[in-house]
Amino acid sequence: PVGGGTVLERLKVVVTQPTDGDFKAFSAVCPHQGCTVSTVAEGVITCPCHGSQFDISTGDVVTGPATTGLPAKTVTVGADGLTIT
Repeated sequence: PVGGGTVLERLKVVVTQPTDGDFKAFSAVCPHQGCTVSTVAEGVITCPCHGSQFDISTGDVVTGPATTGLPAKTVTVGADGLTIT
């Protein structure tokens, strides 16, 4: 959904849609202590372990304790869906 996203736990990737048709992808591994982020809602990606939150457009830290953002991945939109590298 716009403003949200999906965590692909098996792939350790989180895919977001900040605006309609604009998809972003980031590592789902929180840089604070290595937990996997769990939810994407209201413009933030949230880690359940210590409450760090990350911006769905940039992966930057919104709320710590994490001090670095989520590493970005490349998203390509094709006829068969999204490809993430």
